[in-house]
Amino acid sequence: MHNATGHHTNAAGRRAWWVAAVTGVAIIVAGAFSTMPGILQDPLRQEFHWSRGSIGLAASVNMILYGLTAPYAAALMDRFGIRRIVIAALGAVAAGALLTTTMSAAWQFTLFWGFLVGLGTGSLSMTLGTTVTNRWFTTRRGLVTGILSSGSVLGQMVFLPALSWTIAHHDWRPALVSLALAALAVTPLIRLVLRDHPADVGQRPYGSNTFIPRPAPVPGAARRTVTVLRDAARTVPFWQLAGAFAICGASTNGIMWTHFAPAAHDHGMPVTTASTLLALIGVFNVAGTIASGWFTDRMDARRLLAAYFLLRGLLMISLPLVMTASVNAPMLTFVVVFGLLDLATVPPVIALCRTFYGDDSAIVFGWTNAAHQIGAASASFLGGVARDAFGSYDPVWFALAAFCAAAAMLSLVIRLRPTASAETDKKTYASSATEQ
Repeated sequence: MHNATGHHTNAAGRRAWWVAAVTGVAIIVAGAFSTMPGILQDPLRQEFHWSRGSIGLAASVNMILYGLTAPYAAALMDRFGIRRIVIAALGAVAAGALLTTTMSAAWQFTLFWGFLVGLGTGSLSMTLGTTVTNRWFTTRRGLVTGILSSGSVLGQMVFLPALSWTIAHHDWRPALVSLALAALAVTPLIRLVLRDHPADVGQRPYGSNTFIPRPAPVPGAARRTVTVLRDAARTVPFWQLAGAFAICGASTNGIMWTHFAPAAHDHGMPVTTASTLLALIGVFNVAGTIASGWFTDRMDARRLLAAYFLLRGLLMISLPLVMTASVNAPMLTFVVVFGLLDLATVPPVIALCRTFYGDDSAIVFGWTNAAHQIGAASASFLGGVARDAFGSYDPVWFALAAFCAAAAMLSLVIRLRPTASAETDKKTYASSATEQ
């Protein structure tokens, strides 16, 4: 059986894994940008004499735009295609990084890094992984979501030690140029491998026994994004997921990726050592997120979320006790466990969005991710303000521990009442899994 392009429509769908792999590469490169404000703090303060609050403001704008861009990017992918949006996003992050090397005022840092890089990385966020997974996979969705979600932290793991070393030995500008070149180098790979839909190469989604024609472009991307938000905002689960995910953002990249290195430095630890610990968190983050995706395919996502948040809260309480000038066993234990939990929340949240909102789940997750980034931005900015005010990060760790306990409660009280479209999606998934 052939389609109009001459491809076999009964192909096994193995191309999906290549598409997932190249998507992961783009997410990895975008992830490398997320930890830069943390290791740029000291160099920028020394060169420009900016306050931590000023630097944190740029990081906050970046995180907010990262979140707000994601749902619109998902709708734009339905309108113009995944490949075009990814290529444009890689160009935006490269331009933002290069322009940042020319800045001389704090507002320029906010414009170049906060605005341009925020827009680009927001289009390469976990919403991209959700869109690719929904289109190219019918089975193994939780696992693939976990793998792609770990890509951003894998980018930190791969790039962070090298970037820290570059800053320590050659200044911060060469580090940003290296990031820009990495983003540009990925673009030809995206153009060569990434396709918008399995039908483009005459294949079925992985795990499906039915060939699915490529859907027509969906016009009115901005209007659709807002409409989906309006409809989702009328449901209780959306606010429960958004609230829990906002706390997730505050207790992970909002505070850890921006303030962990300065906090460790307050205890006498060299910034390069602290950056290495962050990279080590990334190593275990990959394992934790993939494992979480595997568990999400088999367990109640709500209970998984609650367990993750409770454990993370305990870690936050312990951090002031284990942080010292040198690396010790308690600190390594913190790094390992925090790494396993860091992005483990993503697969359950995506699964719950799919359960409640069906075909609109990628956009709804994008809005949920916007709440995540608002929480992250708040922690990034207020964490710096608290450090300037109290001379210590300890109050921040304790406050975040309390919020994590609240997020665990929110996760447990979510009631499963899926929409009709989501029920159809679930039945299709179950049928294809049984047949396979």
